[in-house]
Amino acid sequence: MGATAAHIAALKGLGDIVLIDAVEGLPQGIALDIASASPIEGFDCSIAGTSNYRNTKNSDVVIITAGLARKPGMSRDDLLEKNAEIVKSIAAQAAKYSPEACIIVVTNPLDAMAYVAMKVSGFPKNRVMGMAGVLDSARLRAFIAMELKVSPCDVSAMVLGGHGDAMVPVISHCAVVGVPLVKLLPRKKIEAIIERTRNAGAEVLSLLKTTSAYYSPAASVIEMVEAVLKDKKEILPCSAYLEGEYRVHNCFAGVPVKLGANGIEKIIEIELTEEEKELFLNSVNEVKKLVGKLKL
Repeated sequence: MGATAAHIAALKGLGDIVLIDAVEGLPQGIALDIASASPIEGFDCSIAGTSNYRNTKNSDVVIITAGLARKPGMSRDDLLEKNAEIVKSIAAQAAKYSPEACIIVVTNPLDAMAYVAMKVSGFPKNRVMGMAGVLDSARLRAFIAMELKVSPCDVSAMVLGGHGDAMVPVISHCAVVGVPLVKLLPRKKIEAIIERTRNAGAEVLSLLKTTSAYYSPAASVIEMVEAVLKDKKEILPCSAYLEGEYRVHNCFAGVPVKLGANGIEKIIEIELTEEEKELFLNSVNEVKKLVGKLKL
């Protein structure tokens, strides 16, 4: 996923890129492969690979994708302890060499790992976030478009809460060119789409067998990176540290935020139905259970 994200970032001309991996040779090889495509694809940013965090000094954005990947039958939560150790190490190095960076966490279980990154780095909450809502919302939009046979670009939809089986597709805010989804599809169809969205990662994994999704997560995290680097003030669903918003305290969860040069510049509170509020709080409680198991 990291390699795919680097390629997309290069195509968009977002800046110089450094790939880092503990396996010597791997990041260097990927960087060389991407750089070799530059004359064809027309980008001229610097792309380097390294196993030394010193070479990432003064990065503007640090994307954490490292960690054990899910295997068929595993949940995102099964990765908790081992991936926490990996994220701790990366966050500490990021803080050491790039103290002004924004950190975007992709490693699962996403919301708990964002908490780890914030605590270990010591960064303020606006500069640590998780990529989940962009991906989950994109999947929801894609599935709605498939069902209605319309362009996914015409579908607006948002998924909030923790990035797990309890994520909350906010159907009250789903629409196709302004027409509420509930007027276009029967409830049973909508429920099936909700279930597919929650299980989308597992569905891809069951088909690929040996790897989890990487194209759509890479595109999702680069949308966040672009919003930060270009100071776009874009409203995107991201995992953010909540301190009272949505009646949640001291926990990361997916909510709409305004992303700009300072990272999360504002948390947007949207109106939810009573059912959605309950589902959201249940999702947050699942995240809190995971964080409670961590040793920080």
